[in-house]
Amino acid sequence: MSRWRGLPASLDQRVRQLVVQLRRLKDHSGLSLAALAARTSYSKSSWERYLNGKKLPPAGAVAALARLCGADETRLLALHEVAAQAWSAGRTVPEARPPEARLPEARIPEARIPGPQDRSGPAPRAVGDGPAPRAVGDGTPVPRAVGDGTPVPAASGAGHQVPLGPLVLGALTVLVVAGVALLLLRPWQGHTGAWRGAGAALAGRASGVAPEFTHRPGETFGCGVQRRGGALYAGHSRTDTAVLGSGAEGWDVVEAQCLLHHQGYDPGVVDGIVGGRTLRAVKRLQAGSGLPTDGIVGPATWKALRR
Repeated sequence: MSRWRGLPASLDQRVRQLVVQLRRLKDHSGLSLAALAARTSYSKSSWERYLNGKKLPPAGAVAALARLCGADETRLLALHEVAAQAWSAGRTVPEARPPEARLPEARIPEARIPGPQDRSGPAPRAVGDGPAPRAVGDGTPVPRAVGDGTPVPAASGAGHQVPLGPLVLGALTVLVVAGVALLLLRPWQGHTGAWRGAGAALAGRASGVAPEFTHRPGETFGCGVQRRGGALYAGHSRTDTAVLGSGAEGWDVVEAQCLLHHQGYDPGVVDGIVGGRTLRAVKRLQAGSGLPTDGIVGPATWKALRR
């Protein structure tokens, strides 16, 4: 089997899937690049660019290779159509996300301490001026000074007290806002195991870019399938065009495995990798939906998963 160079990291997953299929056909046929050039209307250098992801092969080259190798020409051309859309777009456009909720800013009302014009009694004396003289015979309570120089009227007097209502209301507002922020952010939840998928979804919405998928042995992801806008979503990917074949991995695979579980087709553990059980579950779904049972998740299979 030929040893191929690695495909460019920037290559779209849909184009990568097509190139991998063409490489497999070429390896199974045993034909060299020169032999392909001799049996088709495309040069050896052209085949080198097609099979190394440097240039999108035309539909004619895909059909010619399928005929040479006895492969399913219709399925390869369907993969080519999806790859051509991704190639012409240049890069994946970030999906629209709902605007983030903005928390109201807490405004704490300033406490108003009555001024001298609001007091009916005599003005308080400053600390350090000695004890305040007590009025004789008029029955008016005399305010006493505290350590910071703020006068506090006597409990039985007729003077005004400092209004505490705005202070209490402001403090409650701050507590409510902090509680809402904690509920939204949930910093106590980790990003491993079943919670990692939810953490990734939050990070994707916050930054607008999906986090990189990294598989860890034994790790599985949680599924929270909901219907939004007439379609089912598990919260890991919103794609309906990604092409997933054997060995594919990523958040799109996690989404597909969750939807397979929801539709009643067991793909095994939700680990984000297309293995044998996931392939068999996809084929059962395709058979039940009247689709070709090739085990590859493409646009038509996504449509069946999300309905």
